[in-house]
Amino acid sequence: MKDFENIAVRDVDGGAVISVKAVPGASRDRVAGVLGGCLKIATSSAAEKGRANTAIAKTLAGALGVGRRDVEIVAGTTSPRKEFRIAGVSASDVRQRLSKSD
Repeated sequence: MKDFENIAVRDVDGGAVISVKAVPGASRDRVAGVLGGCLKIATSSAAEKGRANTAIAKTLAGALGVGRRDVEIVAGTTSPRKEFRIAGVSASDVRQRLSKSD
């Protein structure tokens, strides 16, 4: 997978914030690529009661090699476009780890 350098990710105090495009109701949980500057993550969970957000955070943690507790949603809880904060990594670390997980 390529184009990870085009993902909207920025450094914040203690970590990085990444923009995510959520695709609930998919056949499986996975990083599906890059779409409009967002990391596209598909999840088999439904977009109700926070289930998709939880599944996306878990998928993102796995792709970045961080613990689930290090990933939290900070914007867009009810929107397909979301922002997640990843503790303990920089924006450049995020891009590098995503490139290696390809």
